[in-house]
Amino acid sequence: MGFKALLFLEKLLMLLPKRARKNFFLALAYIASLVAKKHRAIAMTNLDFLFQEKLSLEEKKEIVAYSFKNLALNFLHAMELRHMSKEELQKRVTIENIEAVQQAHAKGQAVVYVSSHYASWELGSTAIGGLVEPVVAVYKKLKNREYEEWLLEARGRFGNISMEKTNVVKPLIRNIKNGVACGILIDTNINKKEGVTVEFMGKSIRQTSTPAYLARKFNAAIIPVSIRTDDEEHYTLTFYDAIDVPRTQNEQEDIQKATQAQADWLASLLQKEPKFWFWLHRRFKGDYPNIYKS
Repeated sequence: MGFKALLFLEKLLMLLPKRARKNFFLALAYIASLVAKKHRAIAMTNLDFLFQEKLSLEEKKEIVAYSFKNLALNFLHAMELRHMSKEELQKRVTIENIEAVQQAHAKGQAVVYVSSHYASWELGSTAIGGLVEPVVAVYKKLKNREYEEWLLEARGRFGNISMEKTNVVKPLIRNIKNGVACGILIDTNINKKEGVTVEFMGKSIRQTSTPAYLARKFNAAIIPVSIRTDDEEHYTLTFYDAIDVPRTQNEQEDIQKATQAQADWLASLLQKEPKFWFWLHRRFKGDYPNIYKS
């Protein structure tokens, strides 16, 4: 879709009732789930890789179908956020365990929020910036720069600042030293030269060690955060208690332990409600490229 066509569609859809907008995106998701054979296969591969025989074929099909739906809803939320007021955001998002953040700030700590592509990640990250505190959020550069600018405008509506992941560590350090929170996704594929190896649902995978490094080096608090919904209209943003970061003489081991704790947190989310995760991407291609070849 050309960018001008996207802007025209946005104007048209924003004139419609919210229910009509949602139905439009759900229709797109249904069509995509039928024709996107490659991404259906990727999602099934991911589910087989992590759950093996623990889920039935019907359960896996339902999760894959919901992954297309959830992706469409995230696109819808990005579009709506570009026009949403803070009052509307407050009506849609309920916050749980804000005390975890308050306790970190009471200790004089900046916060490193760790999260994932889970449920409405677009609504969740923006809600942190609008309802809790502005966040420097790390993202991966998109191929279409016009669409990237459109998306970043939505993400920055309530104060968040987006930073592309290339050479981002020094800017993150500068912000954390100034007490500014940062947000890092821990469920993206990374190459073998990055991160550390953790155990994730019975598999050894590479995961970014940046949150643990920043927290240990600059006395920041690692706070996991997720968002979920029961009705796809109202969402609950949950902050979890801060992850303990050891500070011994062995820096590498300290970072390893804190990164493993983050992996354990994410694994618990997926095991409890797997449908909300973004199963459509090749998360494990860096460590297990062969699983996607067929």
